[in-house]
Amino acid sequence: MIRSLFQRCLPLFTNRGFRVLLLLNVLLGMAYSFVGPFMSMFGTDAVRGAGMTPLHFGIFMTVTALGGVVIGTVLAHYSDSHFSRRRMLLLGSLAGVVGYACYAFLRDYYALLAVGTLVLGISSISFSQLFAHAREAIHHSGIPAREIPFYTNAFRMFFALSWTVGPAIASWVMVVFSYRGLFLCSAGCFLALMVAVWFTVPEAPPPGAKTARGESMFVVLGRGDVLAHFVGFVLVFASGTIGMMNLPLLVMKTLGGHESDIGIIYIIGPIFELPFMLYVGVLATRHSQTLIIRWGVAILLVYYTLLCLVQAPWHVYPLQALAAAATAVTAGVAITYFQGYLPDHPGSATNLYS
Repeated sequence: MIRSLFQRCLPLFTNRGFRVLLLLNVLLGMAYSFVGPFMSMFGTDAVRGAGMTPLHFGIFMTVTALGGVVIGTVLAHYSDSHFSRRRMLLLGSLAGVVGYACYAFLRDYYALLAVGTLVLGISSISFSQLFAHAREAIHHSGIPAREIPFYTNAFRMFFALSWTVGPAIASWVMVVFSYRGLFLCSAGCFLALMVAVWFTVPEAPPPGAKTARGESMFVVLGRGDVLAHFVGFVLVFASGTIGMMNLPLLVMKTLGGHESDIGIIYIIGPIFELPFMLYVGVLATRHSQTLIIRWGVAILLVYYTLLCLVQAPWHVYPLQALAAAATAVTAGVAITYFQGYLPDHPGSATNLYS
């Protein structure tokens, strides 16, 4: 087992394209890890004086998310038919630099809403384009198709790796430099991502240009199987978003915790995710991906049920291992699962998932 795992992991470090993908995943993960755990606190604390009530914050997150969906969907379609992954990644990372730099200085509700919807809506394409690029790199490497879930999970593992240190650094930055320093750090990570893409990702036309040119996302969603999976994962990720947004508030406001507790909670999960990602990736090469995804959703059900019962911040700590196991499925194998439904549209498929 260990020898087989070592042989599978070897191309991750000997293949230049794979090494580049590992680096890009770490940089993108760091960018998100700085802001993700603290967005709810930013909205309800730092901007509340400018008119952002908890209700306004809910509207803010909904509208900005919809902006990401609409803009990301349009750009994903064009990424499969007109523009290279390199150009899309450069566009997404540049938008991340501009968007989070604006978040560092703006405190007007409507200005933040506009930036979050339009600029960060463009930036949202970064994740889906990175894993669409990963799918194509795996294909060009000659690795058998049955091994794709393992390598996708391995790349996603390095995205999680950045979350083992990102929230802890972010909590320190927030204490010392407040939210301005937090968002500037995220913008800096996107800048590093843009530089890395510029020097390491080659310019190449999208391989599915001929088949992608005439098929829009609405046509794709017209397929009953794709629509059913889309709706199912919308529900799964809705629970994840609710958890991400409200867990810091639960710890701080209800359980009487500190910013350091939030940092610890968001570190524990990724630490467990690292081995789980590899293990689930191996399982996906041997067993039905559908069955694995069902188990992942079942674990999430147990996790959120137990989260309702916690009485102190430290009670949340061990539960993050359950969240990590579920994430290894819903944020790893599920990417390959969606890409398998639309093999000629890796950009649209990954965006549909994300």
